[in-house]
Amino acid sequence: MINKEDSPARPSFQQRSQAVTARLMQDPMIQELREQHPEIQDSDVLMNMSRFFQYSQDKRNCSACPGLDQCPNDFPGHYCKLEVDASAGQLQIFDIKVPCAKQVNWQHHQLVRQRVKSFYVDERALQDGYDAVEIAQKDKRRGAAVNQVFQYVELIKERGLQSRGLYLEGVFGTGKTFLMGYMLYELAQAGHTGVIVYMPDFMEDLKYMLQDSQKLKETTEMLKDCDLLVLDDIGAENLNAWARDHILGPILNYRMNRKPTFYTSNYSLNDLEKHLSYTGKDGQEPVKGQRIMDRIRPFVDVVAVRGANQRGGRTNE
Repeated sequence: MINKEDSPARPSFQQRSQAVTARLMQDPMIQELREQHPEIQDSDVLMNMSRFFQYSQDKRNCSACPGLDQCPNDFPGHYCKLEVDASAGQLQIFDIKVPCAKQVNWQHHQLVRQRVKSFYVDERALQDGYDAVEIAQKDKRRGAAVNQVFQYVELIKERGLQSRGLYLEGVFGTGKTFLMGYMLYELAQAGHTGVIVYMPDFMEDLKYMLQDSQKLKETTEMLKDCDLLVLDDIGAENLNAWARDHILGPILNYRMNRKPTFYTSNYSLNDLEKHLSYTGKDGQEPVKGQRIMDRIRPFVDVVAVRGANQRGGRTNE
């Protein structure tokens, strides 16, 4: 049996409270705050201990930030800020939760991403974190194309939306979709909305949208109304006359002289016209192919994308 007289004496509640108070008063975070606000007295700290503790803890966590995903603060992505107000004749201290720089940056990127919609396009093509220098230096053979896209982005930032878009022509894997993703993201930061559509899958999905007229209407209206529309890999789709004449044609017709449309393709404009003129069911229809091209050719500047095939190593000199 343990003799109570032999056991170490536990500190009393008052002693523990005094020790906690002493540590708080000596906390460098609190001392720094009090240097900024010399009007704060010891009594003010004692009356608002929980606020000062939270402030100190959050400040310490932020100084060794492990990243937004692992934020240890009670309200992730935010820290406790103390506001000192002596306007009413009596000093008052308020605590507010403020988003940190990483949280603000994340919210900004989320807002930007909400301005860009994609249909069937690999989301990696739309990720944030584009580095213009890295893009320009990655493959010098596509340097001219990269510069054209950069110049176009700056043109819209300076003068607003243009009626002409870009037609990126080059073999498979040279980064055409990536460049369009860069453009959409950069211009979304400037407030513009954008949609990128992978044409082969989109044309297939249109068959099923026939059974959902509301979805078809909403989709086509989105493609008509967005500030920037990218039709990715046009020419690689299995074309059918209905999709060409009743979906693609009206979308491009609406956008003419209103908003720019952009294209990526393995085809030249002349070869694309041949592709758009032929459907497996109806055969060659050169007039209808030309009709679509009349809505494309006059409204784009052709950008030849040369360089290494990033997916397989083949080159296009």
